[in-house]
Amino acid sequence: MLKTTLVSLLAVAAPLALATPAVAADCPQGGEVPATTTLTGAPTMPKDVTDTVIGSIDLAKEIGVQGRLLRTRRLVVQPGGIVPLHAHKDRPALIITVSGQITEHRSSCAVPIVHHAGDIAREADGISHWWINEGTEPAALLSSDVFHQM
Repeated sequence: MLKTTLVSLLAVAAPLALATPAVAADCPQGGEVPATTTLTGAPTMPKDVTDTVIGSIDLAKEIGVQGRLLRTRRLVVQPGGIVPLHAHKDRPALIITVSGQITEHRSSCAVPIVHHAGDIAREADGISHWWINEGTEPAALLSSDVFHQM
């Protein structure tokens, strides 16, 4: 079941990624600020978002990195939905927008970043950020991160 689901998701995501250049949807030129910028008033609770782990690998068994998983999740953010403020200190991630669009508010950018289907967001270097779906359709995201095992 997991293998079938993952293959189905990749079948949907791959053409989108190939249809447009692989873009790291970063801060627009001139909008960069120090990554330590505070996101005052950012939401701290999720709203209308589902977060499903679709696969993980214990990195201790694979490459000797104790206490870490490489995991992939599927997030679906409904219109008006929010992925609340969180940090990526010591937890790098890559997120591809599979469908819809979503707006990111990032500690290293003075302006919001809009991610469209096919865009890849790089989350690393200690940034903090939050996301909101300001569109009219759900935004589907695939997120792969190096997660601290509990």
